[in-house]
Amino acid sequence: MSLPAELSRQLDVMVEERGLPSRSQLIAELIRNALADHGEAMRPDDMLAGTITLVYRGDMGRVRHQLAQTQAEYLKEVISSQHVFLEDDQSLEVLLVQGPAVRLRELCDALRKVRGVRQLRLFTTTALLPPLYEQEQDAGRLAGEAA
Repeated sequence: MSLPAELSRQLDVMVEERGLPSRSQLIAELIRNALADHGEAMRPDDMLAGTITLVYRGDMGRVRHQLAQTQAEYLKEVISSQHVFLEDDQSLEVLLVQGPAVRLRELCDALRKVRGVRQLRLFTTTALLPPLYEQEQDAGRLAGEAA
């Protein structure tokens, strides 16, 4: 792969600042991120896993309640959440999510509409969580127990 000299220099600086062993490792990471973003935009039905990170002001009315209600409307997509209080009555919340890209974008849009949300970012990957509960296998086991 050939790059303009200035871009190559900036890439080398980034590799050094991150302490990476090679330029190739950084390029691979950048490509993976670009492919995940592209898949999210171009294939809205593809299943993605990721996180939604949001920062919001806790003193803005019922913001925490509204965020919880919104998450409950996307119960299939929101796997878990982590919350921490920040300075100046701000909160940081990270949601672990999985679902079709279009549903994850809809969830982000719904969360952004909550008054008091200051920042929100969705990070996705095409790697998925393994199935946690095998319905077919368990349905057979349950049918056997009922007999």
